[in-house]
Amino acid sequence: MSCQRTREVLDRTDAKVSEERSSKSAPMKDADVKALLAAVDEVVVAKGKKAVSSPAKSVALDALKGPTGNYRAPMVRVGRKLLVGFHPDTLESLLR
Repeated sequence: MSCQRTREVLDRTDAKVSEERSSKSAPMKDADVKALLAAVDEVVVAKGKKAVSSPAKSVALDALKGPTGNYRAPMVRVGRKLLVGFHPDTLESLLR
């Protein structure tokens, strides 16, 4: 599961988590994601083995959703960057 793999990267980099939210029991709503996008400058969307970076202002909400129609998990905000979806190399580089 990506949750376990995300936790492994967080532990390996000694990252401090200020807020954690379950994508199953408390899924992100459009308003939540719009607030996140307003707080960052750059968004990196991970789909499979690819990670594509874009300015936050140009990202459509649908680009952050997976095939089920829910927002991709995890969403990790580091400073003014937001990683959406699991991509271990990108996550590790953001946390260093």
